[in-house]
Amino acid sequence: MLYYLFDFLNKKMDLLGAGVFQYISFRAGMATLFSLLITITFGKQLINKLRRKQVGETVRDLGLDGQIEKAGTPTMGGIMIILAIVIPVLLFSKIDNIYIILLLVSTVWMGLIGFLDDYIKVFKKNKEGLQGKFKVVGQIGLGLIVGLTLFYHPDVTIREFVSPVSVSDGVGMVSETSFEDVKSMVTTIPFFKDNEFDYSNIFPFMPDGYTVIIYVLWVIFIVTAVSNGANITDGIDGLAAGTSAIIGLALAIFAYVSGNAIFSQYLNIMFIPNSGEIVIFCAAFVGACVGFLWYNTHPAQVFMGDTGSLSIGGIIAVLALVIRKELLIPVLCGIFLIENLSVILQVGYFKYTKKRFGEGKRIFLMSPLHHHYQKKGIHESKIVNRFWIMGILLAIISVATLKLR
Repeated sequence: MLYYLFDFLNKKMDLLGAGVFQYISFRAGMATLFSLLITITFGKQLINKLRRKQVGETVRDLGLDGQIEKAGTPTMGGIMIILAIVIPVLLFSKIDNIYIILLLVSTVWMGLIGFLDDYIKVFKKNKEGLQGKFKVVGQIGLGLIVGLTLFYHPDVTIREFVSPVSVSDGVGMVSETSFEDVKSMVTTIPFFKDNEFDYSNIFPFMPDGYTVIIYVLWVIFIVTAVSNGANITDGIDGLAAGTSAIIGLALAIFAYVSGNAIFSQYLNIMFIPNSGEIVIFCAAFVGACVGFLWYNTHPAQVFMGDTGSLSIGGIIAVLALVIRKELLIPVLCGIFLIENLSVILQVGYFKYTKKRFGEGKRIFLMSPLHHHYQKKGIHESKIVNRFWIMGILLAIISVATLKLR
């Protein structure tokens, strides 16, 4: 909203300094600052309000050190994260941008699903929360919205340049005759030289109408997997928020170079028109996660609950999809993947051994993986710090794929 106000003041009144809002870097910095201020300033008020409403976490005794002490800690702190993302994005981005609209819808959509789950747990005293099938229906619904929008919306294109763009041309000064915006379902394959893949080539012998079905199903899988991964990772103080901030920073870099004509051609990656605005969303997302850590690091004063974990997982999935880096998710979101796999392997192996030998056996002391290390007696702060370090390494590897092919 402020973008349009200052754009008007710059063009109509030539107000000194108003033109700075044209720069993505400035608006991204302001979005980060505002999201930090919102979480830190209003976070304490929200925590106190949650305490007054007795919105406390119900803890099952799993035999983990320090677990019982967390009982009664306010949950649903994800509300803080959602507000710290939505408000700065509305203030500093071009809200008519299709990618911004899609990301805002995803944030609110997954936040509502998580809120319902937390509400049932806290106020209905049902430890199971929202039934799994309803969560899946919600995730499928978002996948349908995202997949169909990216496939059919006319503003979702890639730009093919007829002639190279020089530095003097800039991003917004390119001659209209030097490029063509095309509708394409091409995505990026990491670590390969010719690293573009078209979804329509999966089954080339099938009619074109089947491409949308394949793509939408793939989007649904990604949204479901990443949101569940973030949800499972949210098990100890600061783990999910810190890991998500690292991932968000890497995605901001991808969004910036993908939306810049000079950098995209230098790096030989696809240029995605209007994707530069995604940097502002990423900046708000990182600021919200880091600001939430102010109250969520050990010992946590508030938990994000499913309100936060499902929404940040959904956001990361949609961010990767809109900048066409979804095939990089296993690397970039490696922490989420490992946490997911640890649960799948644990459950699968237990069922297999019980069926075959009459007694279930386990691979890990407990799943998800962070609980395995807690069972080994490692303090949760050390576990979180080490997971963050691994997340940083994975983010560096992911960004390095811009040149490593």
